This record gives sequence, C-alpha cells and structure tokens, in this order.
Amino acid sequence: MNIKPKFEVSGRIARPVSDVFEAFVNPDSLSRYFTTGGAVGRIEQGATVTWDFQDFPGAFPVKVIEVEKDMRIVLKWGEEDERKGHAETTVTIRFEPTDDGRTIVSIAEEGWPATEKGFGSSYGNCMGWSQMFCAMKAWVEYGINLRDGMYK
Repeated sequence: MNIKPKFEVSGRIARPVSDVFEAFVNPDSLSRYFTTGGAVGRIEQGATVTWDFQDFPGAFPVKVIEVEKDMRIVLKWGEEDERKGHAETTVTIRFEPTDDGRTIVSIAEEGWPATEKGFGSSYGNCMGWSQMFCAMKAWVEYGINLRDGMYK
C-alpha cells in the first residue's frame, strides 16, 4: 500500500465570504497577515504570483491554476527534489458561506512523495497552513497580525 501524504485544515471566520476571499487574493492584505516578506501579484487564474516569508527567505513562485470567485482557489507551488522530500504540491482553498454570515475556509494540500521526508514536509506545511488560517482569522475579524515578530 502506497499512501501519499495529504492533509486538510479548516475553520470558521466571522465575516462574509466575499471579505474572506478578498483577504486571500489581494496581495496587500495577504502581506499583512501571512506573507511576512510580502506578496506580489493578485491571485487570478493563470497568474504566477510570488510569496516571501521572513522565516523562509527567498520568494516562492505560486502558480494559480483555478479561481472560482468567493468559492475556490487551486494553487501549485514547490520544487521537485525527492531526496529532500520536496515536490510541487497542489493546494486547494475552499470558501463556504454559513447561514449565520460566517465563512468556512478549508485548505487542503497534496502531492509529496510517499517517503519519510515527504511526510515530514507535509507535516511542516500542515503546520504552516494552520498558522495561516489562524492569522487570517485574527486579521480579518480583528485587524491583528499574529505573525508580526513571530519569526524575527
């Protein structure tokens, strides 16, 4: 049996879908709570944007595969290096409105090799997306940047 690493994290943000979606696709907003080194380029289908993080210096190219406004985003990022457990992975972010005006955000990622290093890389990214989700919630709901100073 060859089980490949993949995960999904999710939670609720107390804002309408359109606000939460815009907070992710807008590079100025994304740079305020997630990409501590900055984001360049709006997330639009077919674009390649760059994300930079103070804790992982060097901008990462992020390919935008699909965008369904206020519903879904599919991204690809990473580089193939099986010896290090790295791979180009697929990230799917879903935005779902709730009856009470909140938004359920789900983030799934998959594509690592089924190796010890591949699983290790997936665990690291799972932690990163969980932190991003918490930071996004704090930013969108309260205007607080949880990552400010966290990695300096």
